[in-house]
Amino acid sequence: MKQLLQQGLLACLLLLALTGQAMADPLAEAKQAYFAGDYAKAEKLFRPLAEQGNASAQLYLGSMYDDGQGVPLDHREAVKWYRLAALQGNAYAQYSLGELYENGEEGVEQDYQEAVKWFRLSAAQGHANAQNDLGLMYATGQGVPLDYVRAYMWFSLAAAKGFGEARQNLDTASGKMKPAQIARAQQLARECEKRNYKNCN
Repeated sequence: MKQLLQQGLLACLLLLALTGQAMADPLAEAKQAYFAGDYAKAEKLFRPLAEQGNASAQLYLGSMYDDGQGVPLDHREAVKWYRLAALQGNAYAQYSLGELYENGEEGVEQDYQEAVKWFRLSAAQGHANAQNDLGLMYATGQGVPLDYVRAYMWFSLAAAKGFGEARQNLDTASGKMKPAQIARAQQLARECEKRNYKNCN
């Protein structure tokens, strides 16, 4: 009986702690609402945090505008919030901003050089999607000079993290390269990884 009471008390304390933590952490509460699909509540909780400079809240608010979740679809507004988070070093916001510039979504002028800038910043933090997309920019010569060696290097880094699309891109790129170029790209990838993805261009 005593053990049962202790377990009940522990469960009550845990519930109180979790409830208090949710109340004390509006960001966690906002994320919970977002992942539960309650976008109206998430937006209401994210907005004041984003306006106060919280990079994570800015990222989520940008994503909501990017996808029209709980707010009107508005890519310009998405750029605004992504940029604020990206300038604080948020790799996901940097990547998302790069995507908007790469694709030239409605309300956002297509700008490959701007896309490359944000992909580079995100890739330097180890973001596999950004590394893959940066490789695509090199493979197509969009925003940077056409360079299969650099493309292969970035695809290799993203593929090493298990990013499936990068593995396919490696195969495509290798079909356009000589063995010496592939060896050079592999060497560059190893060096880049040793430098923790910094100064790899």
